[in-house]
Amino acid sequence: WVGLAVAAVWLGMRRGVATPSTSSTQPSSGSDSRPVIERGGASWYGPGYDGRLTANGERFDIAKMTAAHKTMRFGTVVDVTDTATGRTVRVRVNDRGPFVAGRIIDLSQAAAEALGIRTKGLADVELRLVA
Repeated sequence: WVGLAVAAVWLGMRRGVATPSTSSTQPSSGSDSRPVIERGGASWYGPGYDGRLTANGERFDIAKMTAAHKTMRFGTVVDVTDTATGRTVRVRVNDRGPFVAGRIIDLSQAAAEALGIRTKGLADVELRLVA
């Protein structure tokens, strides 16, 4: 069953099956049954990029709950959970990156603040597809 669930998530990502929803910070319940689709480092970017075009053509806004990922389809919505704190944010992928070894996602400044990583800059995270 786990293999089927992972395959369904992968196929959903490849086909862009992700419904955008209201961005929010959510406490981790610890009982999330959705499979983790990726684990690794998260970083954030913001001030120097505010107003510039993202890879999908929209203007980057440091105040929006968005993220950059190397391969996820634009518009994919994921929950990003800090493994040290259990804190979770929901973001929409609208850019490409990060391009640093070991990092899997770059968060906007707003998402980093909501996740509580703006000051330290980095966190180990888990990504779950929002369906």
